Amino acid sequence: MTERLEWWRNAVVYQVYPKSFADGNGDGVGDLPGAISRLDYLQALGVDAVWFSPIFPSPQCDGGYDVSDYRNVDPLFGSIADAERFIREAHARDIRVILDVVPNHSSIEHPFFVEAIGTPPGSAAWQRFHCVQGKGEHGELPPNNWQSIFGGVAWTQIRDASGALTGWWYLHLFDSGQPDLNWNHPDVVKEFDDTLRFWFDRGVDGIRIDVAQGMVKEAGYPDVKDANDATLLDPHARPYFDQPEVHDIYRRWRRIADSYDPPRVFVAEAWLDTPEKRARYLRADELHTGFNFDLLTAEWNGEAWKRIITDSMAADALVGAPTTWVTENHDVRRSPTRYGGRVVLRQVATTEHLALGRRRARAAMYTILALPGTTYLFNGQELGLEEVIDLDDSQRQDPHFRRTNGEHLGRDGCRVPMPWTRGGVSLGFGPSTGSPAWLTQPTTWGELSVEVQESDPSSSLARVRKAIAVRRAHHALLSGVLEWDDVRCRDGVVVFKRVLANHPTVVCVANMGDGPTPTVRGTLLCASSELVDGMVPPDTTAWFAQDG
Repeated sequence: MTERLEWWRNAVVYQVYPKSFADGNGDGVGDLPGAISRLDYLQALGVDAVWFSPIFPSPQCDGGYDVSDYRNVDPLFGSIADAERFIREAHARDIRVILDVVPNHSSIEHPFFVEAIGTPPGSAAWQRFHCVQGKGEHGELPPNNWQSIFGGVAWTQIRDASGALTGWWYLHLFDSGQPDLNWNHPDVVKEFDDTLRFWFDRGVDGIRIDVAQGMVKEAGYPDVKDANDATLLDPHARPYFDQPEVHDIYRRWRRIADSYDPPRVFVAEAWLDTPEKRARYLRADELHTGFNFDLLTAEWNGEAWKRIITDSMAADALVGAPTTWVTENHDVRRSPTRYGGRVVLRQVATTEHLALGRRRARAAMYTILALPGTTYLFNGQELGLEEVIDLDDSQRQDPHFRRTNGEHLGRDGCRVPMPWTRGGVSLGFGPSTGSPAWLTQPTTWGELSVEVQESDPSSSLARVRKAIAVRRAHHALLSGVLEWDDVRCRDGVVVFKRVLANHPTVVCVANMGDGPTPTVRGTLLCASSELVDGMVPPDTTAWFAQDG
């Protein structure tokens, strides 16, 4: 297979959270026409592909991850014609398109659930979901002790046609508006076979699989054992995640993807506790890539980063898969806030905190862009946007906030819309005559906007563009092997080489320590912050080219 067909092995992929990237019609919510208008920006950034979080029809109880129709586009975002136009125009710029499919659960507005809720529990229509009799004399207790990822019980009691509670419950590992699908049912299998083909036929290059470790539940729905129970060999095991049968689903999907020319690609969102478990999903007849989330939670610590990189690459190498690197996405606190220091619930970060965090966030981006494999960037990450801690509670839409009664702030703070201009009703996110953005942007973001940063050669945006351009121009960064410089890897400094025969070696120095590194031999290619007398200062990553 040619390198072009295996573009996913070393791509830079840009995640678009559709509500928050660009608003084309002025209603305050991002959409496909808005995204189309910003394709030139993505081309100038240098990304190889765009991943869209869900754009399908949805009641939006969980930001679109509650899908009511997998083969259509929500009017909030536009139309099928808009999606097809985005794909065409992206391809014209040599940018590939990845869509986000949610197979673990649907919406309560999906036709399957609408049909089920109109029939008695236990009927044929309910068999497409996990409809189980409750415990207790009259089934008044949940079937087991499973808890929702968003807080509270993972079961909702079903009512009959008169509105009276029955002794039956349906499973939802997330919000009650997201009933889990039963993948033992042929209708569910066909629904997603048809969905993959529908979008692949329209030119979509790949699919990101939400909750890829889910879908299959252990027979009998056993209770989750206490993590301290000595009889539980794996304290991370859950009877609703990482079941062996899930791999059969992906082998089936891989055959569908491989039937296209060129073959389509999958990336798994699989939260698993070891790199070895993740690698099982990436075997040659299953999925192509899977997110490595360890850096999303890693401290700013060189020794931890080196260990994570080493372990992740070793596990993926066993199945011949590239490692996929990510330090931000739509589910976690933005990296300038994480790296700048500890933030307590609603405490807004200080100026000093954010300055340190942004410096480290740029260094982190430079580090993952120098690693072998695929790099994902989240919209606005290239600008150094921070987490918006102080959103008004009335604006928050994340069900995690609601289901925990505000104890968990949820993920709205990382989803605040992009600032494109210094001023205006929505900092250029939408038309100047349009509505304010659906989540309020900090006024300080005007100085972080694309407009401001494009005119500053030392800005975060300029430095990220430079790094991506250098990555594209150096074959060693695309396909060279990684070699650690163990002599220099000390005191919080991470140093590795990318080596490829007959090409200059590229050395990456990531200084996560407290003092400057010694001068590095070679030609400076780019750096996340300015060097000092040829030395890489703390919280900075730099790349150097060496001949021979």
